[in-house]
Amino acid sequence: MFTKKAMMLALTATLISATSALAASPVQKSIEALFAEKAQLNGKQVQIKGKVAKVTNGVMKKNFLHLQDGTGKEGTNDLTVTSQDTAQIGDEVIVTGVVATDLDFGGGYTFPLIVQDATVKKAK
Repeated sequence: MFTKKAMMLALTATLISATSALAASPVQKSIEALFAEKAQLNGKQVQIKGKVAKVTNGVMKKNFLHLQDGTGKEGTNDLTVTSQDTAQIGDEVIVTGVVATDLDFGGGYTFPLIVQDATVKKAK
């Protein structure tokens, strides 16, 4: 009887763990889709594949990267990302981070959409 209970507890723990892992998986989006769905994605983890268009390292202890993936038009085709990681202009990268909207860093630096605390990995 004890082993049956132990097996049921182990199975329940495995299912809960698998469900949590699925819930924590980042949503994959294009840059255009991020801008279109920014209100719904605010606070959620996303993943974007794109090309680095601009890099500014070491501002407020963060690196700022601008990504473009060929989607969107003027105003919705360039995504700002903050990270401890960095990349070079022209690198193809996969970025995973949390969406924030209407963020104001002060000094005139406001972002209607930004992905924060991202990991940056070179795309294969």
